[in-house]
Amino acid sequence: MNGADTAWIIVATALVLFMTLPGLALFYGGLVRARNVLSVFMQCFGIACLMSILWLAFGYSIAFGDGNAYWGGLDKMFLNGVTEDTMSGNIPEVLFFAFQMTFAIITPALIVGAYVERIGFAFVMTFSGLWMLICYAPVAHWVWGGGLLAGAEWSLFADGVNDFAGGIVVHQTAGIAALIVAFFLGPRRDKGKPPHNPGMVMIGAAMLWVGWFGFNGGSELAANGSAAMAITVTHLSAATASLTWILWERIRYGKSSLVGLVTGTIAGLASITPASGSVGPIEALIIGGVAGIMCQELCGFIKNKLNIDDTLDVFAVHGVGGMFGIVMLAVFGHASWTAQLGGLVVVGIWTIVITTAIVLVVKAIFPIRVGEEDEYTGLDLTSHGERAYDMSS
Repeated sequence: MNGADTAWIIVATALVLFMTLPGLALFYGGLVRARNVLSVFMQCFGIACLMSILWLAFGYSIAFGDGNAYWGGLDKMFLNGVTEDTMSGNIPEVLFFAFQMTFAIITPALIVGAYVERIGFAFVMTFSGLWMLICYAPVAHWVWGGGLLAGAEWSLFADGVNDFAGGIVVHQTAGIAALIVAFFLGPRRDKGKPPHNPGMVMIGAAMLWVGWFGFNGGSELAANGSAAMAITVTHLSAATASLTWILWERIRYGKSSLVGLVTGTIAGLASITPASGSVGPIEALIIGGVAGIMCQELCGFIKNKLNIDDTLDVFAVHGVGGMFGIVMLAVFGHASWTAQLGGLVVVGIWTIVITTAIVLVVKAIFPIRVGEEDEYTGLDLTSHGERAYDMSS
């Protein structure tokens, strides 16, 4: 065991959990109307709890067990055979389990942004659990667990897909799933209201930014120069995308918004994620600079051209950003075009098919959408019996 590496991954694990709780919860919560903010908190917190148990029970074994090209098997269910002395590389395997668990938490939590303000809580929890096990965990095995896309002897591509921290595994899968759920769910009945608390959005985005150092820097699984470079390029991409987003806003609409600024931050972070283990500072500036404009344009395209109410732009920011980073690795010569594009196609098809199947099954058991009166009143009160604010004061 390497003590320095172990200490760093312990910190990184805390940082990645911090991204979901409270970072993502606050980011999404501030973007919805006041009558729905607690429902967003409830969804993020509930998903974090359920994914933790399911990752222990089955998810970790499916993703990182010694199975075959397609899945890891069930030999490591409930951490069977793993003790505090069992190693994964030069860190304890139980720590590797915990670090990867935080990724399994945030990936389905990202999807929350697509369906806020109109979805049933029972559907959210059931869908998220099944999706993490059946869609996310196998993809994690394919790319990170020595499976179908990892460049192993049974890989589809000899070079293997280069996805350092989750452009395909996390952002593509969550982005596509978000689009599919939003499609089946239908649009909100009232889409005209602005975010109820832009300050909360900024605080959540700031927490995500800090947590992303653990997300990307921790993915090196070592305390070394590569981890330091991953953190550096992550920061530079986020900063650049923030600025290009508000510059493009200014050009198009005459004003730059706080919500736009911090959404650009997230676009830059998502886009650099798969490339953060390979690129340098100049390449990070290019990735972030393009992402701030490209992801902003895709937000309007999804809502206005495709007429899909992906409410908080999960596909346009996370999905497109993550896929863009995957492609840029090939552009900069850090990966094979065949592997990168092939990986996007394979995982894209898998995510579409599996997510659609899960939605159809779960919606046959639990209502996917709340009633019109509940949507008008707000999910805080109708689904959870609470209000975030005292409306009478």
